[in-house]
Amino acid sequence: MHGLQSAFGGTYSDNFTLPDSQSQKGLDALAAHDPAAGGYGTQVVLHDNSPLTGFQSQINATVTNLQHLPHVLSVQNPLPPPPGTSGSGTSGSGSGSGASGGTGALSKNQQIAFITVRFDEPPSSLGNDYIPKVDTATQPLRAAGVEVEYGGSLGELARPKGGDLTSEAIGFAVAIVVLVATFGSLIAAVMPLLSALLAVICGLGVLSLVAISFTFATVSPTLATMLGLGVGIDYALFLITRHRQQLMDGSDPVHAAGTATTSSGRAIVVSGCSVIIALLGLYASGVQFIGRLGISAAITVVTGVIGALTLVPALFGLVGRQIDRFHLGRLIAEADPAPDPAHPGSLYRYAHQVARRPWWFLAAGIVVIGVLAIPVFSIQLGHIGDGADPTSFTDRRAFDLISEGFGPGANGPLTIVVDQSQVSGSDRPALATSVQKALTDVPGAASITPPQATPDGDVLIATAISDTSPQNHATTDLFNHLKDDVLPGAVSGTPAATYITGTTAAQIDFLDIMTARLPIIIAVVVFLAFLIVLLSSAPPWSP
Repeated sequence: MHGLQSAFGGTYSDNFTLPDSQSQKGLDALAAHDPAAGGYGTQVVLHDNSPLTGFQSQINATVTNLQHLPHVLSVQNPLPPPPGTSGSGTSGSGSGSGASGGTGALSKNQQIAFITVRFDEPPSSLGNDYIPKVDTATQPLRAAGVEVEYGGSLGELARPKGGDLTSEAIGFAVAIVVLVATFGSLIAAVMPLLSALLAVICGLGVLSLVAISFTFATVSPTLATMLGLGVGIDYALFLITRHRQQLMDGSDPVHAAGTATTSSGRAIVVSGCSVIIALLGLYASGVQFIGRLGISAAITVVTGVIGALTLVPALFGLVGRQIDRFHLGRLIAEADPAPDPAHPGSLYRYAHQVARRPWWFLAAGIVVIGVLAIPVFSIQLGHIGDGADPTSFTDRRAFDLISEGFGPGANGPLTIVVDQSQVSGSDRPALATSVQKALTDVPGAASITPPQATPDGDVLIATAISDTSPQNHATTDLFNHLKDDVLPGAVSGTPAATYITGTTAAQIDFLDIMTARLPIIIAVVVFLAFLIVLLSSAPPWSP
């Protein structure tokens, strides 16, 4: 499987769209009227202890080199033009002149700047061989001693490949300790880990092969690994516990393995089907990107079920009665088939008390669950930003530099789009004045650029920078205020359409869609899981 994955396996990408969202409509409007201003923007961040204006020639050369890269729509130079010249700061034809009109991409102390590069597709989907090309393009600045970091999705593409397996290793070690303490047997503790690990490896291989034809998010293998290991270990525990009890009751290993698989196997299949249905229920969100996350995890759940029903019984036959050979202590999981009424265990006494006062314990359980659920009412949904990455990642260093030089909101600018293609030419100056007036002194905005018309004059574009980071709730409030109040008021009485687009806007739209559809997802998953349990518990039909 690993050989097939390496030779033929697909790749993972976060290239997804929200077709009916206002952010996507704004992006489409930009692409139709000014492709160089549309696309997917990211930053190449520059830093030096001396003013960057002293590196004019190196920055100009880098701008030119970047413009010549594949998939690049435009490159914006952060430096102002030399005295006596003018320029837009955008190279859309590949000339890379380096001229700039003062783009606000140079910090006040002139030690931090960022080159805005726009791509025709998300940079994170361009493949592992793209970053060396960008490194070559920025070599003039690196050779001059300037620090160069990649922000946004370009920085995500430049992250170290292979991932950090520290968390998985820690989780695996903790699982070993817990299972050894539970079973008191090293062999019994290793069995579920071994079967679950082999099942997950097979599942990831299948996922990679499926990724040849379908696009899965970059987080898909991590999610699939997490769920696959969880269910794989859990299902193996069902079988091992029943198998060991059969051995204690005097059954031979073969008969014990068969009995355990027959009795617990049905529960494993029902449970696995319920988990798979729940994951596929993510398609009820209406977002294909989320639905495919469910598919990726469902694949390892399937292999986890198959592994539990095949590998674990095979291991039973392999070890025979030696499953408890390396005995490390009292078996916590070992059941007493005939407990002594004069000296009942703690679990026996607890169960007896629950059976005597079921309503009291039920009420106590509901109260405890209610207390634990209190944080749900103050939960804040959002995307994990580059600021959460380790400082060894270039996107984190770029995030910190932009925050230092321009404020945290500069890491997630909001692009304001006013489509005035249906507005008559004589009314457009008044509309531009109205929009600019509405965008003045907006609460929560660190700055908003004056609206500029696209070359064909059909679209007005402005950029809003929040006072806070993209993940802060105040940035979401600014987005909603601009989208729902400021812009509609500015174009009231005209046929103009307004949008807010960009990475941050798309993320907020995505969260709004998921929040609105979450009750539907829950209802679908619960209903389908109920049907599975109902069908599995129904008696066989007979005429």
